[in-house]
Amino acid sequence: MKIVKKFFLTGLLCLLAVCVFAQTQDSISVKQGETPTADTVTTKKTLVYLLHADTVSYDKEVMKADAQFLEGNVSFRHDSSYMYCDSAYFFEATNSLEAFSNVRMEQGDTLFVYGNYLFYDGDTQIAYLRENVRMENGQVTLFTDSLNYERIPDIGYYFDGGLIVDSLNQLSSFYGQYSPGTKLAIFNDSVRLENPNFTLYSDTLHYDTESKIATILGPSIIVSDSGTIHSSRGWYNTEANTSLLLDRSEVYSGNRVLIGDSISYDQNAGFGEAFGNMCLQDTAQKVMLEGQYGFYNERTEYAFATDSARFLEYSQGDTLYLHADTLEMMSIDSTAREIKAFYGVRFYRTDMQGVCDSMQFNTRDSILYMYRDPILWNEQYQISGDTIVIYMNDSTIDYAHVIQYAFAVQHLDSTYYNQLKGNDLKAYFEGQAVRQIDVEGNAESIFYPLDNGAMIGLNETKSGFLTIWVKDNALERLKIWPSPQGSLTPIPDLKPEQKTLKDFYWFDYLRPKNKDDIYQVVKRRVEDAPVRSNKFKHEQ
Repeated sequence: MKIVKKFFLTGLLCLLAVCVFAQTQDSISVKQGETPTADTVTTKKTLVYLLHADTVSYDKEVMKADAQFLEGNVSFRHDSSYMYCDSAYFFEATNSLEAFSNVRMEQGDTLFVYGNYLFYDGDTQIAYLRENVRMENGQVTLFTDSLNYERIPDIGYYFDGGLIVDSLNQLSSFYGQYSPGTKLAIFNDSVRLENPNFTLYSDTLHYDTESKIATILGPSIIVSDSGTIHSSRGWYNTEANTSLLLDRSEVYSGNRVLIGDSISYDQNAGFGEAFGNMCLQDTAQKVMLEGQYGFYNERTEYAFATDSARFLEYSQGDTLYLHADTLEMMSIDSTAREIKAFYGVRFYRTDMQGVCDSMQFNTRDSILYMYRDPILWNEQYQISGDTIVIYMNDSTIDYAHVIQYAFAVQHLDSTYYNQLKGNDLKAYFEGQAVRQIDVEGNAESIFYPLDNGAMIGLNETKSGFLTIWVKDNALERLKIWPSPQGSLTPIPDLKPEQKTLKDFYWFDYLRPKNKDDIYQVVKRRVEDAPVRSNKFKHEQ
């Protein structure tokens, strides 16, 4: 008898082992020699169970084939998911059901789905809900009329318009997808995100309902009281109102627009920082600030640019192109801007070109200040000194004021130059040409009078004050006072040292040739560095 019991127990254990092995083989499909992974495991099909119904009926001729008709407080269970409704068809053969009226689907204590109609396939574990559908997951609620919910990937999606609402934002689109497990939502086609501070319109948008970060993946517009943002890629933190915008995004604020390869933007602070091909444009003042890096503060209206920085002023058609190592632009009032340039200033306009160490320009009074070794060119004229102030009149120069160490040169031909020198100089323009030059204090001049177009000699003068009038780039009239001194030396008798005044330099090699040449780094030759007072050398 003991032997029989021993064999019975042994056989029972073997049978259990075979059953376990067979069940494992049914639920796992693995290639020979392959290690099982999550991807190679096939989910085992389970049955949908009817938990309760007030009435149950079955009639093939009246109702759907192979269906049980259930009424009153109907409930089902499939794994950890429960379904409730007023009435239903239950298809045991296909492991599926149809539910009608007051449909509710619960999964755990975090996911609740409501609707007027539900078709549920227990084999695929997909729920098809229709009419007045509402999915609730914590603080997130999804509204639509057509929702498919797939339990395996834990994703619900609508395809004919829907709305997702959380504690901060409301998002709508034609197509939407939401995962209760990851709290991530995907929106496509006619996307609209409504926030208390702004509204975002997009083609494609991803949204994290926990972090409140919207990821922009298609053409998008963000509209707020402070301005508008255009972007096709980046992210926006809807809670902190901060963003990183890529792919040449644009931030509009009033008449100003900030553009960059990438822009870090803080809407609350009104601060935008641009990296790569930055451009800040003021469409009202018709000025533009460019650089490889820059930022703009909407509150203070202060802008900064560096690394290939350039300023453009195009209010009167003829554009001024200005380059410096660092550029600043700030608001004076609602109609005027002030621009400051530091280190290696070079600018170009068709009627004038210039170089200096630093510069300041005011759009309200159109005055341009040039500091530290400034040089200004107009056609064949060159003006230099300690400081140059240029007064603009609309699109042209009204006059240029050279303060201290003033020197004006007109290139005539070959090695011949008309020259003016003094403590203070003002050059007046008519159109785009010099019309009159006034020199005050220790005025000196060298001119080459013409007779039938030929130079007859060198006329050198010294006086306290001097005024010349120019017509068609030729000397029309000369006035010197008081107690003028002068001499005329014939051309054949000229010695090389007589042809120039002291401290004469021709800096044409420094002159910007076009709007692109402003980026060239050109330094003064050692022999062209002027020797001046100790005070001036100290400032240098």
